[in-house]
Amino acid sequence: MLIGTILQGKGAEVATVRPDATVTALLAILAEKNIGAVVVSEDGSSIAGIVSERDVVRRLHDRGAGVLDDPVSSIMTTEVRTCPPDANVDDLRQTMTTHRIRHVPVVHAGRLAGIVSIGDVVKSAIEALETEKAHLVDYLHR
Repeated sequence: MLIGTILQGKGAEVATVRPDATVTALLAILAEKNIGAVVVSEDGSSIAGIVSERDVVRRLHDRGAGVLDDPVSSIMTTEVRTCPPDANVDDLRQTMTTHRIRHVPVVHAGRLAGIVSIGDVVKSAIEALETEKAHLVDYLHR
């Protein structure tokens, strides 16, 4: 299965935040959309970084509550692993597991085209196994 197939099912909407937004504004986006990570972007299509709940928690621990007034750019991850829509889901699952990444932006033609989470990837694997099981059961009952 390809990453683009996952995006067809879940949609291509990606929550973004500007690098100069405060961490408090970021938290509002995470809570409002019930998501775990946001792509940091100046224009909604380029990627300056990614920031997750974990980033906030770690910086709160390191710097204290004052971090809430700091810009998102001060806590974001700047080395963002991305993938194209034609990437193989199994390969991405391995990359996410190896590098302990839970969110990967999808980029097509140099522009942000979606985002997949480890939950999306695991869900696709479960669906593939259920389909295979159904085919095997059907084959056995013929």
